[in-house]
Amino acid sequence: MAMNVKQTLPRSSDFGADADEALEAAREMPPGPERIEALKAAGMLRKAADVFGVIFAKRGRSVE
Repeated sequence: MAMNVKQTLPRSSDFGADADEALEAAREMPPGPERIEALKAAGMLRKAADVFGVIFAKRGRSVE
């Protein structure tokens, strides 16, 4: 199953888990340009999850 990089993922409150799922799906794809794009998209999603955690973390609590 090819994953469309432009495909929108369902919204969830656990962006880190979404990033992990996207990375796992990309790793299972066969080698080629679609896999490369999916890995890039998963990396961007991970960065966004990290930034989102920092922005919305409560004072004195960890970001996770």
